[in-house]
Amino acid sequence: MQDKTHLVDEITGHRRMRRNRKADWTRRLVQENRLTVDDLIWPVFVVAGSGIVEPIPAMPGVNRMSVDQLVEAAKEAADLGIPAIATFPNIEMALRDETGSNSLDANNLINQATMAIKKAVPNIGVITDVALDPFTSHGHDGILRQGEIVNDETVDQVARAAVMQADAGADIISPSEMMDGRIGAIRRALDAAGHQNVGIMSYATKFASAFYGPYREAISTGGLLKGDKKTYYIDPANGAEAIRDAALDVEEGADMLMVKPGLPYLDICWRMKEAFGLPTFAYQVSGEYTQIKAAAMNGWIDGERAMLETLLSFKRAGCDGVLTYFAVEVARILAKR
Repeated sequence: MQDKTHLVDEITGHRRMRRNRKADWTRRLVQENRLTVDDLIWPVFVVAGSGIVEPIPAMPGVNRMSVDQLVEAAKEAADLGIPAIATFPNIEMALRDETGSNSLDANNLINQATMAIKKAVPNIGVITDVALDPFTSHGHDGILRQGEIVNDETVDQVARAAVMQADAGADIISPSEMMDGRIGAIRRALDAAGHQNVGIMSYATKFASAFYGPYREAISTGGLLKGDKKTYYIDPANGAEAIRDAALDVEEGADMLMVKPGLPYLDICWRMKEAFGLPTFAYQVSGEYTQIKAAAMNGWIDGERAMLETLLSFKRAGCDGVLTYFAVEVARILAKR
């Protein structure tokens, strides 16, 4: 028999990586990570009023919705199999003040939305945030005193707000304001109020990122912000600090961890999952979403492929799920497969 060994066989030691790539069926057999609808959390924006579906110019395809319209959207999300939504309110300017006091109104917009969703769609999870930026007149996540975001007073307030959100039916509290000690304070407050079954998804690492701009338009805080958030968000240059920050949240009782933003911090996702083993999520933030949408609208990239590829990258980096504005769009695509 003629020896058909090739120089490439000698070079590779008869190992050829392309053998497992030769056909669709082999590629499917050896695929290491898969994106499913169970990986999706849908962030949504709610406004006061009724019958409102208001497009957000900086986020093509994303709307602010009044509570009644959000309930209908939640029904669709549940029908598609999306496990949970994360709500973010756009509070009327007249209700915003220096301390974000409306966050402590039991009937505020975010709590109204929670109550309505849980009544109409009890099988979908509701994740709420207690950061004060939607409620403050200065756009910061905490209470501003003489030019400083005061840590301890903010923690007291967000812990009280967390109990109110749990009272309204929130399944998971996800505090994003990055104050020291907030996870432990919220856990104690929830337990004292009898909410032992309400979980905490910590924004374990939230970076002082350039990718938040469209979100700030969505909740109308961009023009309000005085200064920046670098005294409480993490420096994008610091990986070890991010893991130390996450470790404190784990010690204080976080049930789940989140990395925000997502794609620029895949290394942090991996390190966090390896270090703690807790359910780990990434937030594919507004700037990441808008980049893909804008490039696709201009015909510069294949938007669907880019969307799915970025989401799959979070799975490869160890994430158990992703908060993404693409959630409904992706769920529809997956449902057809």
